[in-house]
Amino acid sequence: MKAKIDRREFVRAVGLGAASAAVAGCIGATKWQGGRASGNRPNIVFVLADDLGFNDVGYHGGNIKTPNIDKLAAEGARLEQFYVQPVCSPTRSSLMTGRYPIRYGLQVGVVRPWADYGLPLQERTLAQALKEAGYTTAICGKWHLGHISSEYLPTSRGFDHQYGHYNGALDYFTHIRDGGLDWHRNDQPLHEEGYATNLIADESVRLIERHDLSRPLFLYVPFNAVHSPFQAPQSYVDKYSHIKVKRRRLYAAMVACMDDAIGRIASAIEKRGMSNNTLIVFCSDNGGVGGVADNGPLRGRKAQLYEGGIRVPAVAAWPGVIKAGTIVDEPLHIVDMYPTLLKLAGAELEQTLPIDGRDAWPAIVEGKPSAHADILLNVTPANGAIRCGDWKLVYNGSVGANAAGSKVTQQVYELFNLSQDPYEKNNLIEEHPQRFKELKHRLEVYMNQAVTPNVPPNRMPRGFKVPKAWGHPD
Repeated sequence: MKAKIDRREFVRAVGLGAASAAVAGCIGATKWQGGRASGNRPNIVFVLADDLGFNDVGYHGGNIKTPNIDKLAAEGARLEQFYVQPVCSPTRSSLMTGRYPIRYGLQVGVVRPWADYGLPLQERTLAQALKEAGYTTAICGKWHLGHISSEYLPTSRGFDHQYGHYNGALDYFTHIRDGGLDWHRNDQPLHEEGYATNLIADESVRLIERHDLSRPLFLYVPFNAVHSPFQAPQSYVDKYSHIKVKRRRLYAAMVACMDDAIGRIASAIEKRGMSNNTLIVFCSDNGGVGGVADNGPLRGRKAQLYEGGIRVPAVAAWPGVIKAGTIVDEPLHIVDMYPTLLKLAGAELEQTLPIDGRDAWPAIVEGKPSAHADILLNVTPANGAIRCGDWKLVYNGSVGANAAGSKVTQQVYELFNLSQDPYEKNNLIEEHPQRFKELKHRLEVYMNQAVTPNVPPNRMPRGFKVPKAWGHPD
């Protein structure tokens, strides 16, 4: 990452709020060059896997076959230093808003089924902004941003069409979570048979086949695969019978099924003649689960702030626009997708709430440096991490993402140079005390601006009544 200004001068010159406001202004002023005719707005298909390990894609050398994801990677750009949040809901909120979760209280844990909050209603979503720009908008899959009332549901947050579920960890076959139905179409309960991954693909394909080509399409496909419970159609399980560990065998089957689903979606786009004007983005929402997924040589796992928890497989493909075989090694974050996609769509970037994301398009298609002076990887009362250039500071990295409450008594800091030590083995605080001081200060600036996190109990509260269908109180 090559900043155009000295980072220490940047820290001294601006507070975080001013910096965020400046980001929004810079994004609006930047001129995008190359690859797209003026006025020819692309269809956008954003595919999000759930808990996929960094090494569980074929193009990273994994032992699970993912030919369709690999095909997208070969035909487009591999985003090799793409960051997300350590768990589900924070990543989804970052994508939907272009803002770090510390801005609206979703920086700790996930939105539980019994939570009395969701993505705050004052937040402008990616779907709302694209809809305002004339896009047809649809979500097929996992929402996970709250269902406390109808105002929090996808069709009230900018989506013309909704299909799928609100919570994580539902049964893939019965679509039940903790005794309540969690399957919906247009935010109404839906009783339907079938394996969730296949059903999400079915609906996505139907939408593509029926789409009015006179309008651009934004299709958001957040699979619940490959999150637990570990369940898969037997035909896929049989393909991995050589894997002796049952959970890993089921996980591999789930990955393979999701890959086929992605292939069906890509094929539908091609058959409809939409390929040349469609941008497909694929990534995972966080790192893989320890003991099941394979994060390869990266340190850590889901819920942690080491690379294995927050750096994920990511691909962007657009025939004729993104050069095939491109490898992007610049650090990017999922908050960047909000301004990047809005700009490509010709949508309005001016808004009341300042944007943390930066336009990633020049880095993806022109090989330009990352626009970030720093990337906040997350900060909570218990832990945090930040990246500045090649340097990364981790505070209590082994503490899980569900940690909350007062600050922990331990104060464990680790400083890494990722260009020399990508697997975070060597703590360089003693060798580089000034760099440590600089990054620690920057992390504290974010920490001081964080709003109080919403933290629901991990277990269902005593006396809580599970509705017959989530999102629809009895």
